Amino acid sequence: MAEPVTGEKSGRQERTTLVQGPGLLLVWLYGVMSVGAVSRSVYQILTDFGSAPLAHVLSAVAAVVYAFITYTLVRGGEKARRAALVCCAAELAGVLIVGTWTVLDPSAFPDSTVWSEYGMGYLFIPVLLPVTGMLWLRRSRRQPA
Repeated sequence: MAEPVTGEKSGRQERTTLVQGPGLLLVWLYGVMSVGAVSRSVYQILTDFGSAPLAHVLSAVAAVVYAFITYTLVRGGEKARRAALVCCAAELAGVLIVGTWTVLDPSAFPDSTVWSEYGMGYLFIPVLLPVTGMLWLRRSRRQPA
């Protein structure tokens, strides 16, 4: 795969490649989480929205976040890297807020979300993934020439 380049090549700047090494594993994990969260939220919204609308909407939000991060990692480039970094930080904040909320007030969530109890239903991947993503995205930042 192409190495990150700070100069120009053939009249245009090359993209920072984010899908290499640990980035490939991140894309795979975010892709799996996207499919899982989309499937879960669509099913919940279509079949049982009235029982726990907040939980079902939060699962849909998680699905959108996962899909966007997957897209930006695959797209590559400095703007995509920064967007993914911001999104990973927002995802971590969401996991921590929703996780804490579900622990302190379980009655607020009659049905669980992807981020309930810090992602316990997903082997805590939802809390570990954004931290790992932010570390990778910071490490993959272009180095000045």
